[in-house]
Amino acid sequence: MSYLVIVTILWAFSFSLIGEYLMNLDKYFLVFIRIVFAAALFVPFTKFRGIPRILQLQLMFIGAVQIGVMYLFLYHSYRFLSVPEILLFTIFTPFYVTLIYDILIGRFHFSYLISAGLAVLGAFIIRYDNISKNFWTGFFLVQAANICFALGQSAYKYVAEKNRNIDQKEMFGYFHFGALIVTVFAFFVFGNFEKINPSFLQWFILLWLGLVASGIGYFLWNRGATMVDAGILGIMNNALIPAGIIVNITLWNRVENYRTLMVGTAIILASLLFHAKCNKFDLN
Repeated sequence: MSYLVIVTILWAFSFSLIGEYLMNLDKYFLVFIRIVFAAALFVPFTKFRGIPRILQLQLMFIGAVQIGVMYLFLYHSYRFLSVPEILLFTIFTPFYVTLIYDILIGRFHFSYLISAGLAVLGAFIIRYDNISKNFWTGFFLVQAANICFALGQSAYKYVAEKNRNIDQKEMFGYFHFGALIVTVFAFFVFGNFEKINPSFLQWFILLWLGLVASGIGYFLWNRGATMVDAGILGIMNNALIPAGIIVNITLWNRVENYRTLMVGTAIILASLLFHAKCNKFDLN
């Protein structure tokens, strides 16, 4: 679970950095260049021989969905929503994670839905107010991103657990290669080449987002996903909400309701305790 906590801290900065510094650039370019950096990072570690072809294709498909398609939806949502609103609309991700993984393994854990539901409630309490009038477009874009993210991490967990004999570091490059195929196509077909002139600061942010947040971050997150059950994985998806809002407050002095932040965070932590209790007594 330590991997998930570390990545939550890393990703807490990403939402605000994108919203504050990158929105004047072409969205397809942002997604493309971020994945380029992430894929390049894993080329030296990737094993190009000895990895079954079917596993390569599975990982490429997972990466294409989890970060390729997901980023396309997410970056477009910034046109319609503020950073806190985007964070709010990710509250349904735990439901998607637990349901998709249960479908993959052919089982159903009712307690997972209860603990995930508590996490959703906590996240909703944190950001229940100040919703913009024209939020439906942004809402559905974020939900599409959430489903892609949930599908990807659940599928990666399932596939990695079936291939424990292979070092994840040696096969994770295929994950980013799959995402790169999607983003290259999207950028060259739909991108606005007149809006791809980043400043030095924007290049630095893109480098950090690509190498650290996407490259290292997704590797640690997906590896961490294989070390916990689907219930914990679903809950940790919502831990990003209070973390992201705290960063938004601290760095950009955004005014938030501290009382709801504390109450919502407490409920998310309570969902972890409830889940651990259920597992201890093998309730599902």
